[in-house]
Amino acid sequence: MKKTITFGIPCYNSAAYMDKCIQSILEGSDYADDVQIVIVDDGSAKDETPAKADEWQQRYPDIVKAVHQENGGHGVAVMKAVANADGVYFKNIDSDDWADADALKALLAKLREFVAADEQVDLMITNYVYEHVEDDTRNAVNYRRELPVGRVFGWNEIGHFKMWKYLLMHALTYRTETLRKANLQMPPHTFYVDNIYAYVPFPLCHSLYYLDVDLYRYFIGREDQSVNEKVLTSRVDHYWRVARIMMQAYHVYDDIDSPQLRSYMMNYFTIIMAICSVFSKLSDREDAMDQLEALWRELREYDERMYRRAKHGVVGTATNLPSGLGKKITIGGYRLAQKVVKFN
Repeated sequence: MKKTITFGIPCYNSAAYMDKCIQSILEGSDYADDVQIVIVDDGSAKDETPAKADEWQQRYPDIVKAVHQENGGHGVAVMKAVANADGVYFKNIDSDDWADADALKALLAKLREFVAADEQVDLMITNYVYEHVEDDTRNAVNYRRELPVGRVFGWNEIGHFKMWKYLLMHALTYRTETLRKANLQMPPHTFYVDNIYAYVPFPLCHSLYYLDVDLYRYFIGREDQSVNEKVLTSRVDHYWRVARIMMQAYHVYDDIDSPQLRSYMMNYFTIIMAICSVFSKLSDREDAMDQLEALWRELREYDERMYRRAKHGVVGTATNLPSGLGKKITIGGYRLAQKVVKFN
């Protein structure tokens, strides 16, 4: 039977929490045989992740596929799942997160409609919820003000996105064929590659659909989590790497036909460069500011217009203020945004 959707679950030493993720998909889909789960064991060696992946496949061989690979990092594991996907659609769910059952049922119903009608919608967008373990609070992110609801649309119909409401990986379900055409180059052993995943394929997505359900439950609170501030600061070089890949994917003003998509992508890239600026300032690496300056020079040489927009627009100016006082103001602004939005 043709699979309607493949859920990719990259796992690296995830034995403590991967079962909840897998079970949420199985139960939410009512163990449907047109659903596939590809568990990618990314070279786990410290716990029972490989054995658990195999056990899930043995229990549900018509639904679950276990794939093992040498450790390559999150992005490599995601693309391994894409390569093994049999579904018309593909959604990644990280092993410490989970899916809401009612929202998953609604997603499946709509995707089945598309498949039955042979309607090739390239990108399905749903909401996600930050689940903050430290204070047991939730912060739902929806796109009711930014996107048409409940119908197929194109990029020229999207509205303006606020800084904290961009279309992150958690919100995206791609048509698998469209995602493969993007030929994503995910660097190994690199965090924050979800930004590449939520940027590079967009110009290939010609038809979109926004389903207003809170599908993805995004766990926030583990000390070793990649979005933890201390962890992110220690890995600021990963963001530099991701920014370069996004930079070189497009000359945004020349390559993107839709004015709305062009604006969206330029604004999103500007946010990535702002993150590089903020966490370079927070970093205790001796070469952090030199590396940041090198990144900005590279952008200027690559595309002068993209550079001016990213560096000298409101966000770029606020995150690249000169002098020690400017650094304090930049970091203070980040702290305020962190408290308000609670994104890590």
